[in-house]
Amino acid sequence: MNHDDLRKWSKRAADWAHGYHAGLRERPVRAQAQPGATAARLPATAPEAPEPMERVMADFEAIVPDAMTHWQHPRFFAYFPSNAAPASMLAEQLANAMAAQCMLWQTSPAATEIEQVMIGWLRDALGLPEGFTGTIHDSATTATLSAVLTMRERALDWAGNAAGLSGQPRLRLYASDQVHSSIDKAARIAGLGQDNLVKVPTDADLSMDPEALEAAIAADRAAGHLPIGVILCVGGTSVGASDRLAPCIAVARREGLTTHVDAAWAGTAMICPEFRDIWDGVAQADSVVFNPHKWLGVQFDCSVQFLADPAAQLRTLGLRPDYLQTLDADTAITDFNEWTIPLGRRFRALKLWFVLRAYGLEGLRTRIRNHVAWSSELAERIGGMEALEIVTPPALSLFTFAHRDGDAMSEDLLKRINDDGRVYLTQTRHAGRFAIRVQIGQFDCTREDVMTVAEVLEDLLVGSDRA
Repeated sequence: MNHDDLRKWSKRAADWAHGYHAGLRERPVRAQAQPGATAARLPATAPEAPEPMERVMADFEAIVPDAMTHWQHPRFFAYFPSNAAPASMLAEQLANAMAAQCMLWQTSPAATEIEQVMIGWLRDALGLPEGFTGTIHDSATTATLSAVLTMRERALDWAGNAAGLSGQPRLRLYASDQVHSSIDKAARIAGLGQDNLVKVPTDADLSMDPEALEAAIAADRAAGHLPIGVILCVGGTSVGASDRLAPCIAVARREGLTTHVDAAWAGTAMICPEFRDIWDGVAQADSVVFNPHKWLGVQFDCSVQFLADPAAQLRTLGLRPDYLQTLDADTAITDFNEWTIPLGRRFRALKLWFVLRAYGLEGLRTRIRNHVAWSSELAERIGGMEALEIVTPPALSLFTFAHRDGDAMSEDLLKRINDDGRVYLTQTRHAGRFAIRVQIGQFDCTREDVMTVAEVLEDLLVGSDRA
């Protein structure tokens, strides 16, 4: 295949993509495949001779779409969305065509400088302080790991990277039990160990108790341990819980600890000023992460980390051997690989630029406001069904419900919902109880799509004396 062939097949692929998206509502949302079925349709070894693209494309159409869960389906209400607005898809095509490795300014001047400008645009759109800067990672997991590594090095006076952790005191990291599992993973990978991630008690609103945080830090210091930082969440994955940032950050500051705020999903909603009460105090945080690839329409992967002062993270992660030097730079330049863990970097800023321009902040706000309103409407309708009850009320566009007759009935109901195919939901456990999650946020969903959840429930509960 050469570039002339690529021109032909790119047009064919664009036509296929148009038809795929036009027909998504007719497909079941979740893959209807059995484990091993797709692999069984592929040859055991790679071909020795080139195969015609007609055959490759035909196999793609025959094998792949029906064995995929359709994340862009307008009735995907399961995990947090991984949206891909058309403008973002177009930008990714262009970025893929250039195929740049954007590790240094000199390898990608436009990518580096557009990223810097996009960070500024998003900072202002989310109402963060003007002094915040930042970078784009692949995911919030990487952003959080970067923050935790920085916490570790600051607490060790920069000795960890050079001498390792042997002989150091136990390093302690604090978070509530509502944070994402990526925080647990960061504690493991950063060498702290799972047992040193202290899960601080929460109050009735599932927010970290600042007094309990202060007590945990004091107890660790008394035991000879070394506290390194506090991770707070805004819009937790399970039920959308948010820590009260201001009092918790105040405790951390008094204790000399760095803070990182995980707003991976809910951060997007902060472009709407009326929702910003849930992260009051964020301006005092050291690090904040949110994922435009969840709710803003910018497809995976694109996670933005804001930093009040990037110096500590650059000191922790930066590494500049001779072969990565820019020899002829006569002004200060930014090499974003020094802000994160991988050396290699994709041109992720391009899709942010396209999406923010193609839809405008007000267009994006309208979508988010609709999703929040439709979520509340749907929760009210489900709460009115005799067989069901709301377990946790809407937090922005996320809520949970359950069958009144217990976990077994809730699990069976969820299985039947997803086997039905019209919508896709997932589960969590809250206060020891099995609960079904509903998360509204797909870029092209409509009110009718959202209300389909209620229609499916009503259909499945027909015949029950409690429907």
